[in-house]
Amino acid sequence: MLQSLRPLLTKILNPIARNLNINPNIVTVISPFVAVIAAYGFANHSLILATLAILFSGLLDVVDGAVARYHNLSSKFGAFLDSTMDRFADAIIYIGIIFGGYCSWFVGVLAIHSAICVSYVRARAESQGVDCNIGIAERAVRMIILMVGALIGYFTNDIYFTYIIYILVVLSYFTVAQRIVHVWRKLK
Repeated sequence: MLQSLRPLLTKILNPIARNLNINPNIVTVISPFVAVIAAYGFANHSLILATLAILFSGLLDVVDGAVARYHNLSSKFGAFLDSTMDRFADAIIYIGIIFGGYCSWFVGVLAIHSAICVSYVRARAESQGVDCNIGIAERAVRMIILMVGALIGYFTNDIYFTYIIYILVVLSYFTVAQRIVHVWRKLK
């Protein structure tokens, strides 16, 4: 969904990447630690801290790839590590949301499961030779919705943030279904 923004992001990120002479895998590994700050924010009802931490984590997630591409350091291991750290970050964030009481443990587990399934379906599709970068709620979209929901909850009422979490679960499972149908069409 956000793939159309890639040329603009590349224009913005290339100057940053040019000035960062660091192994992109180091940037990748930092991201889950920033997600811990987001989880802490959610667990302690500091929605602004949580939102800023998710934003910073997302920034790190795009910078690591930009650094890898700009300095010709892209690798299969780097892509694997990036995907793995993203799953850790997703789970850590939702654990903080559960601890903060913004949703029941069951809905929180569904949120973690649905987020992991979106990634898993894509990985399995690509292992079958099918490009599967489609769907209404890719990770970047989910994180943006989560940040907007947290801000809405902060400025209005926590219950609206809870509704956003429910919506994210539905959107994530819908994305899984979209990807399954896409792969089915490609492989039949």
